Amino acid sequence: MKKSNILLALVLGSLSLGAFAQAPAYPAKPIRLLVGFAPGGAADYVARAMSDAMGKAMGQPIVIENRAGAGSSIAAELASKSAPDGYTVLIASPSSISVNPALNSKLGYTARDLMPITKVSSSPLVIAANPASGINSVQDLIAQAKKSPGTLNYATSGNGSAPHLGAALFLQLTGVEMTHIPFRGGGPAVQSVVAGDTQLTFGTPPSVLPMMQAGRLRGLAVSTRERSSLVPGVPGMAEAGLPAYSIEFWYGLFVPVGTPPAVVKKIFDAATTAMQQPSVKAALAREGTEVALSASPERFSTFLNEDAKFWVKLVKDAGVKLD
Repeated sequence: MKKSNILLALVLGSLSLGAFAQAPAYPAKPIRLLVGFAPGGAADYVARAMSDAMGKAMGQPIVIENRAGAGSSIAAELASKSAPDGYTVLIASPSSISVNPALNSKLGYTARDLMPITKVSSSPLVIAANPASGINSVQDLIAQAKKSPGTLNYATSGNGSAPHLGAALFLQLTGVEMTHIPFRGGGPAVQSVVAGDTQLTFGTPPSVLPMMQAGRLRGLAVSTRERSSLVPGVPGMAEAGLPAYSIEFWYGLFVPVGTPPAVVKKIFDAATTAMQQPSVKAALAREGTEVALSASPERFSTFLNEDAKFWVKLVKDAGVKLD
């Protein structure tokens, strides 16, 4: 090789090494956390409860970005198409990971486009009614729905959401007919019940509890078989007269497929640190939610494979549709 070519190669090599050495360590800028529902719902509350502590653990701010609509599919698709660099993280529930792909083959993403990081929380649903509806218990609800099929309207955070699936299971087990009114998040859904535009909701605790505590909603039951300490004073489904009914939902963090392993580990470690903070646990407990962490991204992935079977079976058995 000519001496001039050798010198050129050495110069180019040194420049490449210099550029690599100067590349900023992750994270070097704020990280956006996509929420697939409107402000005021469970996903938004969990994201905001953990964002400060997670940002401190990451060394960069966590910026919440609400992208509501299509049962959280809009946010999930946006996340799946984002650069796999760790600067876009999605907080998601079974809606966008298992349910929506089962309901809609025309989605612009699949669950395989999103890489699991960790589960962060778990909660029951709450069935709550407007006090003026005359519905004071689950048995009242069943009786009224059977007396006037299709006349009761129930609000949820959207088609394919965990509350929608919780309602679908209720209809399947009781054989009653009610009309589903989907909204773009738990907050707007609950407001519709408070306003009397709908009669009841299958809602998440952060959406429902404040209105129950203010006397503007009446809690009928939590969606777990037994009572939950997360929602004190409200019966479980066995006590409410429907022991075959039991359902819970979770939230977890995801990034686009292709995100480097070192970045995935950084996000996992930061989320784990954040969710173990007493202040975060206390904030979530006040809203009927508990911290539920995965041991590793791999363990979360294994959990998702099993969990999807439950949700997909429910979608098929209950005949849930998008419209």
